[in-house]
Amino acid sequence: MSLKIATMVRGYVPVPCPSDIIYAPIDLALRISEGLIDQGHEVTFFAPSGTRLQVPTETAKLRPLIHDLHEFRELLADTGRMSHNLPGLWDQYMAKVMFERAKAGEYDLLHFHHPETALSLAPFYPEVPVTYTMHDPFEAWYREVMEMYITPNQHYISISNNQRSGAPDLPYAETVYNGIDTDLFAFSDAHDGYLLFAGRIVPEKGVKEAIQVAQMSGQRLLIIGPTYPDHQDYFDHHVKPHLNEKILYLGLMEREHLIKYYQMAKALLFPIQWEEPFGLSMVEAMACGTPVIALRRGSVPEVIKHGKTGYVVDSMAEMAAAVGKIEKIRRQDCRQHVEQSFSVKNMVGGYAKAFEKILASRQTTLSKDREKTHA
Repeated sequence: MSLKIATMVRGYVPVPCPSDIIYAPIDLALRISEGLIDQGHEVTFFAPSGTRLQVPTETAKLRPLIHDLHEFRELLADTGRMSHNLPGLWDQYMAKVMFERAKAGEYDLLHFHHPETALSLAPFYPEVPVTYTMHDPFEAWYREVMEMYITPNQHYISISNNQRSGAPDLPYAETVYNGIDTDLFAFSDAHDGYLLFAGRIVPEKGVKEAIQVAQMSGQRLLIIGPTYPDHQDYFDHHVKPHLNEKILYLGLMEREHLIKYYQMAKALLFPIQWEEPFGLSMVEAMACGTPVIALRRGSVPEVIKHGKTGYVVDSMAEMAAAVGKIEKIRRQDCRQHVEQSFSVKNMVGGYAKAFEKILASRQTTLSKDREKTHA
């Protein structure tokens, strides 16, 4: 059946996302929206003015609060605007417009990529089905907030099964793995012999540990990713002192350039120090034929086929040892794994299935309620 869906990421960030900001939820929301439209569904993407998309868009007459990374950092540092929750109020205003229009029958279902945007509104619109994609791990306080607002019309989509472990009792509709454009992340059977770290230069991503592995294994390491003012000390103490002719920091890189480095890497190091809910860089690297060596945390065992598309390890020593046997991994197997499990087509199909399940369940509930009323 054809569904009418309204979706939103943020009410204050224009789409596509500014080129100097890494914001995976916006990229994923676009792929999902485009894919659902290709399947025959109607999707309206809500975002502020300045948004330029090929899919139908609505602005709710909101202006963006940021246009680039500099303005984003200024916003976060502005205690006046942040203490009054200005970004949140922008989000909630746009969400309120979506709820009102869904209540009027314009949409069958609302899809949000940040639950906090709609949690306080959803209970007042019990007739509107709401779905949230969870992009973050569940800290205890985050689970507490989610559970405070549970109502029958709200449903969750996890991006890995492991992600649910932090809040196992939420009303999940489905686990849908993130998908990438496999045409964009093209395959390379050859490599240049270097190790790669690609991600934000923050403690939880494990760049310090990646440097340790490179030093232990005597390998060349390229580091690609943005640094942030609130983590400058981390960079200064754990990255900068180790930079030399074998360990190079290449800074933030736009996607089309990053892909070339994925393609020519011998292996991607993924020594995460937190419960990573998915880890797009693992899939992007494998699509290019590059195997991944990762610590056994978060979604890692779900994404990597140990011994087939990389290695799942439990320590830095094991990671360094895995570097020495990386040539046993066939790059074609890495590519095939992504095509079979993490394509955009798979992701879109998963969302369509989840939405249809939610609406079918709702119809069943409504039918039972009507039967009780006429009994």
